[in-house]
Amino acid sequence: MIRKVVVSGLLLLLGFSFWTLSAGYVPDEELNRSAAYYAANAETEVGAPNIVTGVLVTWRGLDTLGEVTVLFLTSAIIALVLAQSNTPKGASGTGFLPSGELLTTGARMLFPLIILFGAYVIMNGHLTPGGGFQGGAILASGVLLMLLAEPSRRFGHGLITRVESFSGLSYVLVGLAGMVLAGGFLDNSILPLGRFGTILSAGAIPLISILIGLKVGAEFSSILQSLHETEDA
Repeated sequence: MIRKVVVSGLLLLLGFSFWTLSAGYVPDEELNRSAAYYAANAETEVGAPNIVTGVLVTWRGLDTLGEVTVLFLTSAIIALVLAQSNTPKGASGTGFLPSGELLTTGARMLFPLIILFGAYVIMNGHLTPGGGFQGGAILASGVLLMLLAEPSRRFGHGLITRVESFSGLSYVLVGLAGMVLAGGFLDNSILPLGRFGTILSAGAIPLISILIGLKVGAEFSSILQSLHETEDA
C-alpha cells in the first residue's frame, strides 16, 4: 500500500513538473546568437545540410570526444565489474534454451539489413538526420538481435576491442590533423568540402561520422556481450 502511494505521489509530482514546463513554454521568435551563426555559416564553413551534425562533429567536436570517452568508460567499467561474476569452473554455462528455427532464420535475414541501415545512417549523417551516434546504436541493435535469437552465439571481445581502439585512435588523429592543417580540433576542412548536398561533401565529416559510428557500435556491442555472458553464467 505504501509503495503504491509513493509511486502515485512521484507520478503526480512528475506530471505537475511537465505541466508547469509546458504551460510556461514560450517559443523563441528568433535564433540566439550561437544558433544564428550556425544557421548562417553551416554551408560555407562545414558544407553540411544537416546543421546538427555540423555542430556536433566540428564546432563542438570536443563535446563529442567527451561523450564517446564517457561511453568507453561505461563499457570498460561494466566489463570489469561483470568479470567478477564469470561462470565458475566446471559450470556448464548453457543457461539458455536453444531458439526455434524460425526465430534464428529471421534474425539471420534481418541482421545484414540492420547493419546496412546503420551504415546508411552513418554515411548520410551530414545530409539527413542521423550520424555516427545514431548509426552506431543501430549497428549494436543488430548484435543484440543475434544475441537474443541465438543465445549460444559469442562475439569475440578481441575483435570488438580492436574495432573500438582503431576507431577511437583514428578519431583523435583526425582531430589533431585539424589542429595542424586547418583551424582547430576536428576541423573538417582538412578535406575538400566538395559540392554541397552530395554524399562526398562536408570535408572530413563523413570520415569522422564513420569513426564515431564504429566506436559507438563497438562499445555498445561490448556492453551487450558482457551482460549476455554474465546472464548466461
